[in-house]
Amino acid sequence: MPTSPRTHAPRPSAAPPLLAPACPTSLADSGLNLTQICDLILKQLYLQGNLLGIQIARQARLPFLLVDEGLRFLKDEKCIEVASGELIGPASYRFNLTDLGRHRAREAFEQCRYVGPAPVSLEAYVKQCGLQAVAGTDCSPETLREAFQDLIIRPNLLEELGPAVCSGKSIFIYGPPGNGKTMIAKGLGRFLNNFGGDIYIPYAIHTEGSIITLFDPTLHETTDEADLAERHGFDTSLANPNQGRRQTDTDLRWRRIKRPVVITGGELTLDMLDLRYNRTSNFYTGPLHIKANGGVFLIDDFGRQIVSPRDLLNRWILPLEERIDYMTLATGKKFSVPFEQLIIFSTNLDPQELVDEAFLRRIRHKIKIGPPTRDLFTEIFQLCCAQRNVPYTPAAVDYLYLNFYDQDKPPRSSDPRDLLEIIQSICRFRNQETLLSAELMAESTERFFCQV
Repeated sequence: MPTSPRTHAPRPSAAPPLLAPACPTSLADSGLNLTQICDLILKQLYLQGNLLGIQIARQARLPFLLVDEGLRFLKDEKCIEVASGELIGPASYRFNLTDLGRHRAREAFEQCRYVGPAPVSLEAYVKQCGLQAVAGTDCSPETLREAFQDLIIRPNLLEELGPAVCSGKSIFIYGPPGNGKTMIAKGLGRFLNNFGGDIYIPYAIHTEGSIITLFDPTLHETTDEADLAERHGFDTSLANPNQGRRQTDTDLRWRRIKRPVVITGGELTLDMLDLRYNRTSNFYTGPLHIKANGGVFLIDDFGRQIVSPRDLLNRWILPLEERIDYMTLATGKKFSVPFEQLIIFSTNLDPQELVDEAFLRRIRHKIKIGPPTRDLFTEIFQLCCAQRNVPYTPAAVDYLYLNFYDQDKPPRSSDPRDLLEIIQSICRFRNQETLLSAELMAESTERFFCQV
């Protein structure tokens, strides 16, 4: 489904900013204990040799006030020593591991090789997901129209999509191939990006003694770089004794991101919906649908996955109904996580052949995307011509309907794009001007619509 260079109406206002997770002022606030802080410090020093106190705090994304508790404890335990320092305070001291500290660091690595921003508690993550659920976004006809104004879609489609977004429930988009189902799903993601407001995701969470990483720079588009640069620029100067202790309002273990749009297709397997455990590093990576929390999770070409549709849908019966999912650790312990994304199933197969009525009942919104009407097809064809600087002629559309679409072959929204690409290739090869002549239309359709 092509995009349209239409005149943009005044942009509706975006959602108000979400309240950021508050910066912890104590170990209890952080959800961590002293042992976890000390293990992170030991592993950082083991990998990097020596670090300033403020550098340790910055890498852990914690206020120096909390890191200082771990440094004092490790110093009293003879695990670290001060190699050098300024008079302005412990934040400027440079710390080294002692022999005992290196031994303790190796033990910490055997338990878990995760080194990075300190994790947040599972409880804090669950609370934050509830605050930024898709169902809480403000979806109106004006904002949805703005997100879709560059797409040519059938009338009343937005009237079907809007309530689905407001509910935050699952959507089943079906219909013949080539009519823009994937583009519509991406349009919903664009709506959430532009009008759903930013959300927060932690680098990692901890539960049952295990660490699970969630932030994925390949999926999550951050919006807080300027804030981070300002904070880091401030705490590197160490101009006064209290500078290392200055707090920001935001917990830096969280990143502010646009609502994610995670797309998976035929490669999806059941294993990809479980925690991925690295036996060497002894920590976990969160699955795709959990990384999509707060955004869109699109299962494209549903029914063509390696896993059978029935097995895939059985896996999600409880999450779709209860809005929670259960993860299993390598120890066998289970814990629940939020299932708070707009999940979209897109397929060009017959829904009745894919799933039974019991599962379709759990998918609240079913939206059919059928072939375009002739007027809509003509508008799409005109747009595709304009995008490629090809002079449009009504005779081209007349030719297609006379020879194909009126002969029991339904049109597809993607046909204009595909046919024009063939015509352009023929003309480029022959070094001639691209025109929608009867001869070129006949040659391109013969190639495109031929039976194989």
